Amino acid sequence: MHSYDYDLFVIGGGSGGVRAARVAASLGKKVGIAEESRYGGTCVIRGCVPKKLFVYASQYQEHFQDAIRFGWTVGETQFDWEKLVAAKDKEIGRLEGLYRKGLENAKADIFDTRAELLDANTIRLVKTDRTVTADKIIIAVGGTVNAHSALPGHDLCISSNEAFDLDELPRSILIAGGGYIAVEFANIFHGLGVQVTLIYRGAEILSRFDKDLRRGMHEAMVEKGIRILCHDVIEEVTKTETGLRARTKKGALLDVDTVMLALGRNPNTKGLGLEVAGVKTDARGAIVVDEYSRTSISSIYALGDVTDRVQLTPVAIHEAMCFIETAYKNNPTSPDHHLVATAVFSQPEIGTVGLSEEDAARRFEKLEIYRAQFRPMKATLSGRSEKTIMKLVVNAEDRKVVGAHILGHDAGEMAQLLGITLKAGCTKDDFDRTMAVHPTATEELVTMYSPSYLVVNGERV
Repeated sequence: MHSYDYDLFVIGGGSGGVRAARVAASLGKKVGIAEESRYGGTCVIRGCVPKKLFVYASQYQEHFQDAIRFGWTVGETQFDWEKLVAAKDKEIGRLEGLYRKGLENAKADIFDTRAELLDANTIRLVKTDRTVTADKIIIAVGGTVNAHSALPGHDLCISSNEAFDLDELPRSILIAGGGYIAVEFANIFHGLGVQVTLIYRGAEILSRFDKDLRRGMHEAMVEKGIRILCHDVIEEVTKTETGLRARTKKGALLDVDTVMLALGRNPNTKGLGLEVAGVKTDARGAIVVDEYSRTSISSIYALGDVTDRVQLTPVAIHEAMCFIETAYKNNPTSPDHHLVATAVFSQPEIGTVGLSEEDAARRFEKLEIYRAQFRPMKATLSGRSEKTIMKLVVNAEDRKVVGAHILGHDAGEMAQLLGITLKAGCTKDDFDRTMAVHPTATEELVTMYSPSYLVVNGERV
């Protein structure tokens, strides 16, 4: 029988890794965890949490403007970028401290170092060149930004990592990408008074979302003053006397203070020693796992973005808890990646769960689509022309709601509750039987009694 230094060793101190380490340690297992940067991972340190704080900050400009129409007298307003960054840093530091405290209270050994695999049960702690062994190993190192190193001048650009800590707020920014990170930062910078241009190679931003939400988001951003260039890409970035110049494939020359690349994220597996340990990866470098998050090596598991399954923090935490059930509670549990609700914290927000109309049309012979577009109540006095979109995708055969999509204020909050509804398998009849709460935006979800249109064999009718 082997004798190991640890029952479990976790490489990566993000939400998934910390949860697995903390819970395993609380069960009496001897646990070690190593993180080369800061505990909390992408979400807490340089992702979801600081982003949401910046979203709040960027919304005040519109709040001040709207307040006047509601009878308030608003004095002179001024934004201080340095104060926002300092406040963000203080909150991130507090959260990191909570992550560490949770591990300490559970009696896990915490290592502030990079860790690499030497074999199926051996880890090297790089900072001290120390070697430790473990019965089980979890790799939860997350993802990393795609630096787009083939782009001439990529070294002059920033990513979402640096966007949170710029020395000063740029007057103008060009953001490359059309995913949720690009869209969120475009809205953040615009709300803070920056002149924003978004460039994307595709026909429409947010390509993985329902087309009504994509178009609605595009229109809302353009109406606010964000410039969006589709069917185009940056081919070169050069330095000028006043800032940066980006040359696009279509020949446009865009002079801005800052260029941000939001061109996706890659599994953070480089240099981990996966090949030496025999852990298989796919073409993108993601760790290949089975239904229980076990890799090709039976003693090694992988959780979160490094597996490139569903790249969301709550999913990584869920996978960690499934690992605990499987490895330490004699209850093999497979992570459930079906019907995961998600949000884009743009302005307006997007909240979505289930299949888009396009995906559902490929899966079901006949769909009923219920769609409402309206001006939110607040806009009647604020004078804004923004629109809210609510959409339900229903399989006509059994009336089950297979997709719910919202564009509007607090759409993320709504999506969380809709996630429960769809997970429970509710039908459109269940929605119809539910009494509306008035006046709310979400009452539209339970008062759309007749389909807006049908989709039969992939075609709108």
